[in-house]
Amino acid sequence: MSRDQRSRTRRPGADSFRCRHCRLDVPADAPGTEHRNHCPTCLWSVHLDAVVPGDRAAACSAAMEPIAVHVREDGEWALVHRCGGCSAVSVNRVAGDDNPLALMRIAVRPLARPPFPLETLRL
Repeated sequence: MSRDQRSRTRRPGADSFRCRHCRLDVPADAPGTEHRNHCPTCLWSVHLDAVVPGDRAAACSAAMEPIAVHVREDGEWALVHRCGGCSAVSVNRVAGDDNPLALMRIAVRPLARPPFPLETLRL
């Protein structure tokens, strides 16, 4: 891993990390979750964990785009991320300080861009 990659990647025990997408410094602590794995402002993540949250075992280390919101059975929201390097998909719980507008933009994206012309719907 290059020095530049290390500066953009969260290190175990670090108090913060720099978001690879929006370049903001992000605190490592997150309300509502034990492992902050994405930027609360733009919701992008980094492919660091291979299997267990916090394991930092993934070799990819590429940026992960938030592509969808998933609602769990208990009503909790989770972000779906796709890795820009290896195309892996992961689901991560939403943190208490995540940007609500960014979450809603992702949630309504399928409604804003339906796969068929809206004129075909008859009321």
